[in-house]
Amino acid sequence: MTIPDYQALMLPLLVLASDGKVHAIRDAREQIAANLELTNEEREELLPSGRQPVFDNRIAWAKTYLLQAGLLNAPRRAHFQITDRGRQVLAENPTGIDTKLLDRFPEFVKFRTAGKKADEDKSRVVGEDSESATPEEMLESAHQQIRSDLAADLLNRIKAAPPSFFERLVVELLVKMGYGGSRKEAGKALGRSGDEGIDGIINEDRLGLDIIYLQAKRWEGTVGRPEIQKFVGALHGKRARKGVFITTGSYSSEARDYVRNIDPKVVLIDGVELAELMIDFGLGVTTTAIYEIKRVDSDYFGDE
Repeated sequence: MTIPDYQALMLPLLVLASDGKVHAIRDAREQIAANLELTNEEREELLPSGRQPVFDNRIAWAKTYLLQAGLLNAPRRAHFQITDRGRQVLAENPTGIDTKLLDRFPEFVKFRTAGKKADEDKSRVVGEDSESATPEEMLESAHQQIRSDLAADLLNRIKAAPPSFFERLVVELLVKMGYGGSRKEAGKALGRSGDEGIDGIINEDRLGLDIIYLQAKRWEGTVGRPEIQKFVGALHGKRARKGVFITTGSYSSEARDYVRNIDPKVVLIDGVELAELMIDFGLGVTTTAIYEIKRVDSDYFGDE
């Protein structure tokens, strides 16, 4: 099944707490996941940042909203317990609990309006699904959209630039990734071969203990298996063990399947991956803003 959004998890969380006991959020996650029959894959699905499972994040925000509305309280860190207000809501036999229901409580309204402007800004970026997303999901979705747009812009600019620019870009990217030694040394290496399907070579490390052979092609369409086979044949001719094929286009599934089962080792980098690497290693991009996300330091307040 699809992982429920944080609003859909509020009722199961409140029902779990209806026994009046103090529950650990960790145990609650496990029990609710079991009740929902979530698979291991669904439990392990991560937010775009890769730092937290989606389900865990949504459970945490369901708890936060119920706490802010006064339906739960937190007797100690990472634990929760139902309140009289929570019991009253359950006595109404609701089919679900969402932010509209919680808006009847002034504490929750104050909590929501405190961040109303930020929510409106995020909604404009993320879209109509923002109401069912947690704050982290909205922020990460906005970040992913900005990153995707930036990658597309980079790729368009690369395709419009002269071939010599693309060659320099490949060198500079590999140097930033730690290959080729200095920029000067890498520049000498690339383009030195120029025959037999090999566009250049570059040292794998500063000491030159191993060499990587390169093929760099500006390509609008799909690179198929035959082109990769030519490159691999050239590698065999050089007794090379490693190669990188970089294109501004894409690769066919046959081409990708082919390189998985051959020796030498060949890495295929398509246009989208090229742009992503440029962003990751700060090539051709500049940072315009940095946002820090902070949370309460429970140790400072002496929580158990």
